[in-house]
Amino acid sequence: MTRSKTIRIGGASGYWGDSQEAPRQLVLKGNVDYLVFDYLAEVTMSILVRAKEKSPDAGYASDFVSLVMKPLIHEIKARGIKVVANAGGVNVAACAAALAKVAEEAGVDLKIGTVEGDNLADEIESLRAQGTSEMFSGAPMPDSMISANAYLGAFPIAVALDAGADVVITGRCVDSAVTLGPLIHEFGWTVDDYDKLASGSLAGHILECGAQATGGNFTDWRDTVAGWDDMGYPIAVCRGDGTFAITKPENTGGIVSRLSVGEQILYEIGDPSAYIMPDVICDFSGVTLNETKKDWLEIAGAKGRAPTSTYKVSGTYKDGYRATASTVITGFDAVEKGKAFAEALLKRTRRLFMERNLGDYQDTAIHIIGAQTLWGNNADEHAAAAREIITQIDVRHDEKAALELFSKETTGVGLSMTTGRCSAGAAGRPKITPVVAQFAFQIDKARIQPLIIVSNKPVNFNIPVPASFSEFPTPKHAEGDDALTPTPEATVEVPLIKLAAARSGDKGNNANVGVIARSADYLPWIKQSATEDSVKKWFGHVVEGDVMRFDLPGMKAINFLLTNCLGGGGTSTLHLDNLAKTYAQQLLALPVKVPSSLAKRLA
Repeated sequence: MTRSKTIRIGGASGYWGDSQEAPRQLVLKGNVDYLVFDYLAEVTMSILVRAKEKSPDAGYASDFVSLVMKPLIHEIKARGIKVVANAGGVNVAACAAALAKVAEEAGVDLKIGTVEGDNLADEIESLRAQGTSEMFSGAPMPDSMISANAYLGAFPIAVALDAGADVVITGRCVDSAVTLGPLIHEFGWTVDDYDKLASGSLAGHILECGAQATGGNFTDWRDTVAGWDDMGYPIAVCRGDGTFAITKPENTGGIVSRLSVGEQILYEIGDPSAYIMPDVICDFSGVTLNETKKDWLEIAGAKGRAPTSTYKVSGTYKDGYRATASTVITGFDAVEKGKAFAEALLKRTRRLFMERNLGDYQDTAIHIIGAQTLWGNNADEHAAAAREIITQIDVRHDEKAALELFSKETTGVGLSMTTGRCSAGAAGRPKITPVVAQFAFQIDKARIQPLIIVSNKPVNFNIPVPASFSEFPTPKHAEGDDALTPTPEATVEVPLIKLAAARSGDKGNNANVGVIARSADYLPWIKQSATEDSVKKWFGHVVEGDVMRFDLPGMKAINFLLTNCLGGGGTSTLHLDNLAKTYAQQLLALPVKVPSSLAKRLA
């Protein structure tokens, strides 16, 4: 395959609910060959499971059919754009049937392919009997499991495209597979082309969060704010040798730069030298980023090795109920009043629970929003003086009846507790919702056989097995750094944001904070102050486990993994920031010692 052939892939969705403008922009302005969609965050899977429980025709990302394909189907067909989406959720067949109906009504001949086999719900009992345990904690499988979906890879998607599919709908596959599948199909990559598979996975990882790569959620937000109303969405321009570039449609907002894309590469990757995908274990530590022209970033240097012999499986189980009560409190002593109100309400309801034999809460959390509640001990001296705050009380309980009582009492004490109080958000009592918690485990790949259907006909295929498998890797701490040469001048402290950009996110009960230096000569000073110990202390209000640092010398970046810091993970935690999205902003305030001459340049 020659280097001259390029495939343009547009990242049209980073989550279920992403803007419907993204696919429209990419179709009309992006000159793309493929449009790919990632809908299935772990929290989303729990929502889809609950939806299917209520209706057998639900359980998929309905926006994909109604808000994307329906209005764009004629343009997509006319331009020859192929579409790959994991919109099938936990009901792939229903999603495909709904799309087929839209195509028929529009008079468009659309070959729809589906990839199934990820849904292991029928095997839950046998898996429990075999002693399946949670892959991180080792906990046994709960009795209340309601779903289990394996993260499939990209080769089944490529098979569906090989069979002539115009649109491929999958259930649970790894996020980057919707990009890697088309590249395998177009370039003929094999299961042993590890470096190319790693590069394609990196392209998919960059696209999977939509505009996060093109200036959305960017540290340097002032560089992009003028274009927020018309943000550009990312396009990967991919070549057969594995190299690729990131760009966006012309005359759109946002930015494509080393820092904007670098933040996204660092996002939620754990150990960058051992990023585990179903098809390959990726090593991104030597990846290089080269800005060659405006809004065009060349990316190379991804390496890969043989994958593991197992798939990760995301399971969910019922784990009681939750409710959230919020109220605005203003005036003098607002922070103290807010805390006193929350503590009194919890004390009151606990007493009422005891009188009714309902048992105690599973968990409770009090958040004083507006007084730097996310910052813990790093809050500044102004936090306690806030004169307008929201008191948010989050609770969990095994029994719905207990939270119904809590819900009633949150309004029932309106005349008997704090002054200076008014409603926050929608009026009425707090809503009670079931908690669907995550249970992740591994399963041997040999136990899963994907089912591929194109135009209602099963596709016969054999996906080759790699020559070998790798052991499941254990994250390794970064090696110690050489001591900096003592500087004769005085050192001063500056906030990390002066030296770096950063982004953070969750993986289960862990969090990642990726930090990319603004200049190569800043990195040694960053590493000297942002150590594992200092970062663990900085996040002492949430971190209950360890902190590990990993190096990415090719990008002049480091990545921190904070373990056991999210109160059980995004689907069940009572943390105010349940997905670790604010951690980067908090770390960017960390004081870093630098020579005074450097500090003057940064002023």
